[in-house]
Amino acid sequence: MLETFKNLFKVPELRKKILFTLGLILVYRIGGHIPIPGIDPKVLGEYFMQSKNNLFGMFDMFVGGSFHKATIFALGIMPYITASIIIQLLGTVFPYFHKLQKEGQEGRKKITQLTRYGTVILALVQGLGASVFLQSIHSPSSGISAVVPALAGIKFTIVAVITMITGTVFTMWLGEQITNRGIGNGISLIIFIGIVARIPDSVMGEFQLMISGGRSPFVEVLVLAVIFAMVAFIVMMYQATRRIPIQTPKKMVGNKMYAGQNTVLPLRLNMAGVIPIIFASSIMMVPSIVAGFFPDSSVMEGINSFFHERNIWYNVIFGLVIVFFTYFYTAVVFNPVDIADNLKRSGGFIPGIRPGKNTADFLDKVLTRITLPGSFFLAFIAVIPFLLIGGLNVTFYFGGTSVLIVVGVALDTLQQLESNLQMRNYSGFLKRGSLRGRRS
Repeated sequence: MLETFKNLFKVPELRKKILFTLGLILVYRIGGHIPIPGIDPKVLGEYFMQSKNNLFGMFDMFVGGSFHKATIFALGIMPYITASIIIQLLGTVFPYFHKLQKEGQEGRKKITQLTRYGTVILALVQGLGASVFLQSIHSPSSGISAVVPALAGIKFTIVAVITMITGTVFTMWLGEQITNRGIGNGISLIIFIGIVARIPDSVMGEFQLMISGGRSPFVEVLVLAVIFAMVAFIVMMYQATRRIPIQTPKKMVGNKMYAGQNTVLPLRLNMAGVIPIIFASSIMMVPSIVAGFFPDSSVMEGINSFFHERNIWYNVIFGLVIVFFTYFYTAVVFNPVDIADNLKRSGGFIPGIRPGKNTADFLDKVLTRITLPGSFFLAFIAVIPFLLIGGLNVTFYFGGTSVLIVVGVALDTLQQLESNLQMRNYSGFLKRGSLRGRRS
């Protein structure tokens, strides 16, 4: 393994990409510690230390802790991700967006441009909401506002919104630069780093709690066991695929006969990724956010208590919504009719299945069956952390969603590094045996 890491820096081009990626990640992490002008960090820290809202904890997890610090990257890359999902969903409803998705490079450029515009609009809306929320925060002990009096009101709203929009656009630019000139998917790596960066503080917090006698060692061991078991389970489910055999007939090209090929079409068990959890979380947050605008209403107070993560019915509804969005988003990203048409045009076919409509029906049937356990897997991953936080009184936000993202991004990045090494005749991370590099 050590030899493999050395090989990464032996290739000038690969070394440049890695250093460029690390440099932009460092810039992102520095920005995550610069607060919005007018914010009192002490009051903000005291408020969030006593806050038990794990839904905000989930959002804060995606932005690397920048939300509870009210930094210039408080919204992170989330508006961009939401805009990307919306544009993708519009392709299933409006012919214009569907046409763009099939126009190749020019269509992708137009989609990227529309996504950027959507990112700014969503950042504006979310920034307004965040500025109102920040001005409503007061210290639980002294009652001091989190916003300094000199900037309170409309001044702070303008400054905060402009700052957060700029931070989101800059974060989006960092992600695009990493994708184009670095290693790995930039947007995914930014979320990955945000999640990983919180691990040391969480570990130290749990360790100090155990040393002070606030947590028994048995509970800590149990928490670690659950985390390791969940990581192993996610890795297993993430790599699980249903392999559909594909055969290509013999072809005559000129005077030469080319033999047919036997390949497979891998259908992942979790084809939707973490998108269904993000969708479901956004929907389940709405009642609590609306109830927050009516603090004196008994009806809204009842709604807020029902949509609490420790309510059993909340978790049941949350799981069902995830199952629904898993089927919905899988249907968006995988079209059996398009796959069947592509196979038919290339001359490929599934053994025992007629090309065309029968192939599309077969793929749809298989996809429906494997999506069911995949949706239950996502629901389980999303619900278990809330039960763990409530049952074991875990002090940090531990989410199966975060583990799913970390595992997925880590595997994808390792595979990209692996392919770069193998292109230059070096042994990679995933190869067993000797890892000693070889030049041709």
